[in-house]
Amino acid sequence: MIRVLLAEDQTLLLGALGSLLALEDDIDIVGRAEDGQQAKQLIEAHQPDVVITDIEMPGMSGLDLAEWLQREYADIQLLILTTFARPGYLRRALEAGARGYLLKETPAEQLADAVRKVARGERTIAPELALTAFDSKDPLTDRERQVLKLAGEGISNAEIGKRLHLADGTVRNYLSEAISKLNADNRIEAWRIARDNGWL
Repeated sequence: MIRVLLAEDQTLLLGALGSLLALEDDIDIVGRAEDGQQAKQLIEAHQPDVVITDIEMPGMSGLDLAEWLQREYADIQLLILTTFARPGYLRRALEAGARGYLLKETPAEQLADAVRKVARGERTIAPELALTAFDSKDPLTDRERQVLKLAGEGISNAEIGKRLHLADGTVRNYLSEAISKLNADNRIEAWRIARDNGWL
């Protein structure tokens, strides 16, 4: 049996996924989490073979979960199931150790097959995204990404500086670099471009 843990913040979808996969003779759903932190706790408790997670969840994103899994439980395979067909997200997911990346409109039988492939250590990527995985390289540094993400939430330079332990001038420099790299007119446009590409 392939022991699977599901992490999805939409309760209805979480239930539907669990019910569909439970119909498979060789798949056992050992846990269902509604956010990243709960998923982390259930992973530690149940040690599943495969984790299926969304990308955007409260508390801890699917990408954060993937990075944590790679560090702490490298033998547990991760499959991203999301609505976001963004090359930047796919690239970051693969770099974080995800073995699969599928869209939520994937038919149930294909999802079950993907779970089996991922459990064997094989890679499975939505065909419509496979060719674009490395087309759009993220031009931002980690620090530029952190600053831009906070700026996009409407946080002032002074507050960003406090949160990241940076001087106001340094925050302005990071924002200026990000705006320039993304050919944007201002911080909000830069944030939108970065978000739309899955770089934040």
